[in-house]
Amino acid sequence: MAETASPADAGAPHEAVERVVAADGAQADLHLVGPLAPAREAVLWLPALGVAARNYLPFARALAARGVAVALHEWRGIGSSDRRAGRSSDWGYRELLACDIPASAAALRRRLPQARLWLGGHSLGGQLAALFAALHPRDWAGLLLVASGAPYWRRFAHPWAIGAFVAAAPLIARVRGHFPGRRLGFGGNEARGVIADWARSGRSGRYAVAGLDEDLEARLAALRLPVHAWRLRDDWLGPPGSLDWLLGKMPQATPRVRTVAPADLGTPADHFAWMKAPDGIAGPIAACVAATPPPESERKS
Repeated sequence: MAETASPADAGAPHEAVERVVAADGAQADLHLVGPLAPAREAVLWLPALGVAARNYLPFARALAARGVAVALHEWRGIGSSDRRAGRSSDWGYRELLACDIPASAAALRRRLPQARLWLGGHSLGGQLAALFAALHPRDWAGLLLVASGAPYWRRFAHPWAIGAFVAAAPLIARVRGHFPGRRLGFGGNEARGVIADWARSGRSGRYAVAGLDEDLEARLAALRLPVHAWRLRDDWLGPPGSLDWLLGKMPQATPRVRTVAPADLGTPADHFAWMKAPDGIAGPIAACVAATPPPESERKS
């Protein structure tokens, strides 16, 4: 793992970058930020749709300062990824779940073999974290969700407007060859397949991934993990109904939901502002991670 920063003093976190190669050859950087002492807890963090991993570095540093290591996953097509969505370059949730996230998870495990691993995510990252944990439940200590929830159109304050957008997005992506999220103000420039999979869950309220032969709804229903979720009070992109719909898919899990107000952050409690003032989220996450006992099998060993 190539070093990108050296701690200026004993309290500074250690930062490194590893170039991760997925099973199909796609490459992206994995940012790892951790305390100087060997971390006992580590989080693989999945960003929001269209958000580059480097934007979560302040959050990762805030967690590292509290003893929790963080690996920041990069979405295919975004930031340091060697792919860009276009008419001749397409992918969907299948590649993200079967190729990219496994490569980052394996790299984190190699880097921190002694640490207990958590899977977390922001917005879409929280959804895919839940899906990946459901596919690989024994690999994770629990889920950490921030400003997340299912995109089911009926669970939003203005359902018909959301429903119209969910219907239009894949059509736009097919016509353009990719979804021009930068221009439209929603996500990044996204692959047609990603938008098709996202829109499918938005229309039906159910998760099904093209090309992935798994019953994701059944996998979610069987998941038994601690789930900690933070809802931003003024986040119209992640309203209570959206989060409740996602958590309702995991009846065997043990969810705990906390609402974050502006006073907790010192900044607006909306979908993205917390990233610039992450202590109000990082502190509670670190406390939850530290307070969660190991599985019974580990306690007996």
